[in-house]
Amino acid sequence: MARWAVLGACLGLVMAGCSSRKEGGPVKGSFADDVGFLKKHTDVIVLSNDTGNAQVAVCPEYQGRVMTSSAGGSDGLSFGWINREWVAAKKRDPHINVFGGEDRFWLGPEGGQYSIFFKKGDPFDLEHWHTPAAIDWGGYDIASQGKTEAVFKKAFALKNYSDFEFTVEVNRKVGLYDTDGICKALGIKSLGGAKAVGYFSDNKIANTGKAEWKKGTGLLSIWILGMFTPSPDTTIVLPFKAGAEDKLGPIVNDAYFGKVPADRLIIKDGVMFFKGDGKYRSKIGISPKRAKEIVGSYDAGNGVLTLVKLTLPGTTDYVNSMWEIQKEPYAGDTVNSYNDGPPEPGAKPMGPFYELETSSPAAALKPAESLSHVHSTFHIQGSEADLNPIAKATLGVSIVEIKAAFGK
Repeated sequence: MARWAVLGACLGLVMAGCSSRKEGGPVKGSFADDVGFLKKHTDVIVLSNDTGNAQVAVCPEYQGRVMTSSAGGSDGLSFGWINREWVAAKKRDPHINVFGGEDRFWLGPEGGQYSIFFKKGDPFDLEHWHTPAAIDWGGYDIASQGKTEAVFKKAFALKNYSDFEFTVEVNRKVGLYDTDGICKALGIKSLGGAKAVGYFSDNKIANTGKAEWKKGTGLLSIWILGMFTPSPDTTIVLPFKAGAEDKLGPIVNDAYFGKVPADRLIIKDGVMFFKGDGKYRSKIGISPKRAKEIVGSYDAGNGVLTLVKLTLPGTTDYVNSMWEIQKEPYAGDTVNSYNDGPPEPGAKPMGPFYELETSSPAAALKPAESLSHVHSTFHIQGSEADLNPIAKATLGVSIVEIKAAFGK
């Protein structure tokens, strides 16, 4: 999660009025409502299974990002967070353009001597922080498109803080899982009586230049971020590998925006619970030595279990995004979660929203070599009885345990 505070003033300049429901139109908060809104402002590719219950909305103009999805067809609940004010305004901000979306393609590192968000010699502060245009503004080309998948391509060059120039080609495939594929990916036998949507983004970056990408001049990583609607009933669940800190390092990095209060982050044996209420700006990260392949959240109010599965190749070199000249530029996190909130007392939050984020290892690539990172998202909606065995099988805790974490 980048530094959203810089955008507080920008949001005050953006006027909306796009979220009201028209008489006889789609239900507010439904997939049809969100897709109808998006189509007024940009092109939308809707991927769908044979029954039409599982649907995914992808926008080429927004770097091929998944904006939202549904497990209940057009009238089903829309799972992604969409910044309607920003989409409608079509006004480019020099720091970042926060359109929303539940799977967006980014690159790291954000901070440090190999940052791609700061120019050489600039201080690491909000005024000088700028998201690279290639991952923030402008469309990706549609390489192919079908009923259940779409492929996007983009070629560009960018420089890091150390003045090394990367020549990059991105290939990004977004595809829908069928029911059997969801069960196989999650390692479960059945969805029971629950309904679900599952999709993946298979993201590949290639070195198309003449120079090798080396640690000494900086490396890139693939960074996928999913933005979701928060609520007082939403708890983020992050399993981790238990073990001694002298072997595996700290359990969690909660130093991004200051230490997270104890009533917002609870750490137990092998699992941590983090509030996803959009009321307190905070971020946590898990290192590659601690990370597991599935993280998630549970929205008790809507009966939705959200799961994110990531590629874990086994290496420990991940780019470091801390805003400082770093002693260990390749000691970054594999998994992150962000909860939005006011950046300072009295200020407006960016969303609010919460995020589940995953990153690839640092990409040490010779010319013509490539690195891939697969990030899969699943939304499973149903009763506690239906969701409980799925939560236990994937996150290692029951729905009752998740609800009890913060006294729900």
